[in-house]
Formats: sequence, C-alpha cells, structure tokens
Amino acid sequence: MSSLFERSEIDDDLWDSLEELLISADVGVETTLRLIERVKERVLREGALRTSRAREILKDEMVAILTQEPPTDGWDTADTAPQAEAGPAAAEDEYLGPYVVLVVGVNGVGKTTSIAKLARWYLRQGDYVVLAAGDTFRAAATDQLQVWGERIGVDVISHQSGADPGAVVFDAMQFAHSRRADVVIVDTAGRLHTKYNLMEELKKVRRVIQRLDPTAPHEVLLVLDATTGQNGLSQARSFMETVEVTGVLLAKMDGTAKGGIALAIADQLQLPIEFIGTGEKLDDLAEFDARQFVEALFR
Repeated sequence: MSSLFERSEIDDDLWDSLEELLISADVGVETTLRLIERVKERVLREGALRTSRAREILKDEMVAILTQEPPTDGWDTADTAPQAEAGPAAAEDEYLGPYVVLVVGVNGVGKTTSIAKLARWYLRQGDYVVLAAGDTFRAAATDQLQVWGERIGVDVISHQSGADPGAVVFDAMQFAHSRRADVVIVDTAGRLHTKYNLMEELKKVRRVIQRLDPTAPHEVLLVLDATTGQNGLSQARSFMETVEVTGVLLAKMDGTAKGGIALAIADQLQLPIEFIGTGEKLDDLAEFDARQFVEALFR
C-alpha cells in the first residue's frame, strides 16, 4: 500500500493498481469501487496533485467506512455499560443488574475462544464476569467454555448436552443477580437443523433474558473469522437474517494479511467492528480503533 503511493503523479495506473490491491486484500469488489470513487471525487474537488495527498484522502475515507454507529432498530440496547461499582460487594440498592452480551456466530469461527478473550478483557476492567454455556447442541462447546472458565477464573453456568439453552441462560442470569455480577456473556448455538430453529432458539434466549432485565441483551456480538474473507461475509449476511446484531468481533486477524475484510464488513453489513482478535493468547483481544487500524495497513 505504501509503495503504491511513492510514484510521482496521480494517474489511471494508480487507481487501477489500487483497485487490484484492495480486491486482493479482501475488501471486495463493491466496497473497493465505492471507496476509490469517493477518493477520486475528493482528489478532484480539492485539486490534489501529489500522491501523498491522495494517500491521506484514502486513509480518511477508509476510517469513515470503518466508523459505523450501532444500529438503533435492533434489540433493546440500553445505553449502559458494566458498572465497576456493582460487583459482589456492592450495596443492594446500588446494583442495577449485569450487562448482558449475547455472542452469536456460525460454528468454527472461534466463537468460544473469543468469548474467553472477551471475559478476560472485562476482568481486566475490574468486572465480575459470568459465562453462560448456551450452546448446548455441541457438548464440546460446553466443555471448552468450562476449561476456559477455569483458566481465567470465572464462573461458567452450564447444563448437560442437549439441554434447553433458555434454561441455561435463566440459571446464569439468576446466578449473576445473586452474586451481583457486572457482566454476563452468553454463548449460543451456531448451527441448528434449519435457520427457523436457530431463529426460534435465539428468540427464546432473548425472552428468558428479558424476564429478569427488559433492557437486555445490551449487546449482540457477531463473531466472524477474518481468514474466511468474502465467504465469511456471505455467512454473516445469512446469519444476520435470524438475529439482530449490534457489533462485530473479528477473530483470527493474526492469521491473515488480508485486513481488508474489516472494510468489507463495516461497509456491507453496516455494523461497527468492536473488537479484533490479534493472536492465540487470552490477552490477544483489542478494542477496534479505525484510525489505528488504517495506519497499520500502510505500515
């Protein structure tokens, strides 16, 4: 990307090379063409002659695409945040209930590991975290979450394989209220026999959560695997037909040089990227910063 703008003038060859580079980096054809058109318009409007200025305009337009606001017509997303003061030792009249994060995504994207990383992230903020093993259709998912829970020192509420996910979530919410936990992170099934079943189970989980807190879930995070590129985008579109998402956790960004998928996600799905997985360790999760991300693409 950097070497592309070392040439002396802005010409058609520059735009053609940029288009090829962006598409090869998983930005996608539609987003690439829209991005380049926006950059061309600004270059023309400003009368920019130097490629260095064209590069800065490109950065600005990338940041603009990546700076998405959470949807306002999704599930009830109360404008709240985990309260550090509402831990186990908080007074009864100060406790407002846990901040509930529903985590969704197809099987194989790294959802369970991402949940563990997210729990670790909240722990570092000083929050008391409870995990709900709501993916009862895969015994391995519950076992894996329990192992992660032991490693990071958080409570994991689970039932036997095949149990009702709603019952697991209800118990987790009750447990969180009894311990005055700050955050409840709910794992969910990534694949059922039909999309209808998946939708109905997620609706049921939501209803169970809202019995105890009408404003919850406060966040619905969709986990996507960055290494799957445009295929992951297609999966996400299909999945979003069954659940209203408020943000994206982009996993496995360390495993690919094709960082352009972040642009495609923000542009095509109209969702903010909230976290990115940057490695295999528990602490390898970062809050997404659009400007920092774009600058990294040019380094």
